[in-house]
Amino acid sequence: MMFARPTRPSRSPSALLPVCASARASASSPAPHGLRRAAACLAVGAGLLALAACSSPASHFYTLGNADAPVTAHSMAAPNLLIEVPPVDVPSQVAKNQLVVQTGPTQVQILEQERWASLPGDEIRRALSTDLTQQLGTIDVYGTAYPEGTPVYRVSVNVQRFESWPGSHALIDAVWSVRAVGNQTVMTCRSVVNQPVTGSYDALVDGHRQAVQQISAQIVAGIKEMAAAPQVHTAAPPKKASGVSARVAPASLPCPASAEPNAAASGASVRVSNNNG
Repeated sequence: MMFARPTRPSRSPSALLPVCASARASASSPAPHGLRRAAACLAVGAGLLALAACSSPASHFYTLGNADAPVTAHSMAAPNLLIEVPPVDVPSQVAKNQLVVQTGPTQVQILEQERWASLPGDEIRRALSTDLTQQLGTIDVYGTAYPEGTPVYRVSVNVQRFESWPGSHALIDAVWSVRAVGNQTVMTCRSVVNQPVTGSYDALVDGHRQAVQQISAQIVAGIKEMAAAPQVHTAAPPKKASGVSARVAPASLPCPASAEPNAAASGASVRVSNNNG
């Protein structure tokens, strides 16, 4: 999704200094032509500002939100499970509002006029939350209270690479985990999605959107597997002879296979693995 607004026009007062200085000197004179020159200076300044406004490049703002997602007004009574999607970590070099595109293996370009509507980490978190809640028929309760007795699954995502190659591909390499809140069951996986794109920035953003959707499908499969598995509830850990509580290792579940049926059709390369390097 993209929207645009014109940037604030840049003003160059230095271009008006010679004319206006002369006009001020003339305006101090009682002669009528001094006032005419001052008025001419103001007219020239207004004209230059109008030209600057017309010639300033427009800034385009992009979001990973899906404009085609159905919007319904209803109240979800009692979902079978709840999710928490905390803030998403992204590499510091792309954690800015400007689009950062790759121009080579070791070179990037920061595009001042092509910007994210919010920081990339926020865009990814919001897109993931929307996808997960829609596919699971649930709600995201991160930062809010929730009733006891309903299973809650915390989805943590750390983006290792977020690369934008115009005319080539959009790549997201992310380590994610699903943990059942209140017990020791955890699943930690790594997803690498390489989505082909055309040359426009709209296509590049859409490639990242599709990559997020494919990662969402994998997380959904992981949550469903975890919900179907026996739960290891948290209990008071046994104590050692010294009286110090022994640490209990969490129960680990294997990662699901690629769960995005449209990935092959779109030409995307999708790989899911246990996070073991």
